Amino acid sequence: MASDKVNLRPLGDKVLIRPLSDEELGTTSPSGIIIPETVDREKADRGEVVAVGPGRWDEDGEKRIPLGVEVGETVMFQWGDKVEYQGTEYYLVSESNISAVIEK
Repeated sequence: MASDKVNLRPLGDKVLIRPLSDEELGTTSPSGIIIPETVDREKADRGEVVAVGPGRWDEDGEKRIPLGVEVGETVMFQWGDKVEYQGTEYYLVSESNISAVIEK
């Protein structure tokens, strides 16, 4: 499910992620493992990138290093600040806290 455009622009190497709902996650992993209902879903670790910052500056402060993720991609992430904007919950994370892009 693609998100509507969000009027938030992260700064630096920050990425705004909408956590995937239980329905979007499904109850079976791509490898066929059935995920029991007892698994704690509170810790969102997969989500859709809805906005990205311009990237961080290089060591000399002269050139931006672009981010390796794009809007619309599904990613695995850890840590991040939970924020709410216009009634929707998001996570604001540094690119370094994104572990992988989930390719479809």
